[in-house]
Amino acid sequence: MIEFGTLLAAALAMVLVLEGLFLAIAPGAPRRLLERLAEVPPEAMRWGGLLSAVVGLFVLWLLVR
Repeated sequence: MIEFGTLLAAALAMVLVLEGLFLAIAPGAPRRLLERLAEVPPEAMRWGGLLSAVVGLFVLWLLVR
């Protein structure tokens, strides 16, 4: 079984890889995305962040159990 610290480091490394590829392939896309996010109400962003965290924790739980 993979240790939690190793799994966390691998997940963070994967985030960096995906973000780097995203910026390399479409450098203007993050700017457009941030401009659109500025129009989203804070309450919707809060619920979206909470949902994302819950889904992420559930997936992590499935992988570690």
